[in-house]
Amino acid sequence: MQCPVCHTEVGPNNAFCNQCGASLSGAAGGAAEGVGVAATPIYAGQPVDASAGLSENAAAAIAYITIIPAIVFLVLEPYNRMPLVRFHSWQSIGLGVAAFLLQAAISMCGVALHFIPGILLLVGLAHLVVALCLFLLWLFVILKASKGEWFSLPVIGDFAERQARS
Repeated sequence: MQCPVCHTEVGPNNAFCNQCGASLSGAAGGAAEGVGVAATPIYAGQPVDASAGLSENAAAAIAYITIIPAIVFLVLEPYNRMPLVRFHSWQSIGLGVAAFLLQAAISMCGVALHFIPGILLLVGLAHLVVALCLFLLWLFVILKASKGEWFSLPVIGDFAERQARS
C-alpha cells in the first residue's frame, strides 16, 4: 500500500503515513475504485485547523499569570485581534503596575517613619495584608477571565476597556 500524498510504501495496518503524516483512511477505498485520493499531509506538532491554539477564555486567563504573557498576547497576531484577550491583557498590566506602586508606597512609608518604635511591625503587617488582598483579587480576575466575563476593576478596568475597544 502506498501513501496517496508522498507515495511512500506503508503497512496495511497504518492509519497515517510514517513519512509525511497523511491520513490513510480514505486511501484504501480510493485505491480499490482506482481513483487517486489527494490528502493534505498532517505533520506532528502542526495544528490541524488554522484557528487551533488557545481559546479566547484560556488566553485571557493566562494573560494574568505575569505581565509577560499579557504583552505577548498584545503582540501576537491571532490574540491581538480578540477584544476579550486585549481587555484582560491590558487589565493584567494595569493590575501589575498598581500592585507594584502600592507595595512601593507602603515601603516608602516604612522608610520615612522608621524612627517610630514598632512602625516596622505595622509596615510588615500592611505588606502582608495588601499582598493577600492582591493575591485574592488576582485569583478572582483569573476565574472571571477563564469564564469569558468582562469583569472590570474600578480604575484599571476603564483604561483596559478603552484600549481593548480601540
